[in-house]
Amino acid sequence: MSTKKAPNDVDRQVGTRVRMRRTLIGMSQEKLGEALGLTFQQVQKYEKGTNRISASRLHQIATALGVTINYLYGGNDLPDTPESGFAEAPVPYEGEMLTSDALKLLRAFHRIADPRMRRKVIEIATVLAAPGDEEADDRSA
Repeated sequence: MSTKKAPNDVDRQVGTRVRMRRTLIGMSQEKLGEALGLTFQQVQKYEKGTNRISASRLHQIATALGVTINYLYGGNDLPDTPESGFAEAPVPYEGEMLTSDALKLLRAFHRIADPRMRRKVIEIATVLAAPGDEEADDRSA
């Protein structure tokens, strides 16, 4: 009798981070699968945490997505490239927050080259998100 083991929290977290990064850079499951020599269904299983990712496969995925393995475990290690050279540390966020609008906003934000302009976008979003509470955000920064 074979019992199917439920996905582990770490497997789900790594899968969520894979999906988040893949989606953020505009890569389809098919493209990631091609880069890894897998089907998109296998990529789906990795992203859901249904199938565990071996160490060598994790390395391949990280390379294909342009991140470190630590990033896939929840760290904020992005490669040092001109496109990702933010003055601020990347903001951690959960997979549940990745609506299509949020992803569009993140992609657009990532393409802003000028750090001062990025800060202005953050200021605008902060004002729109919590009218009258901008000072609380300033104190926490």
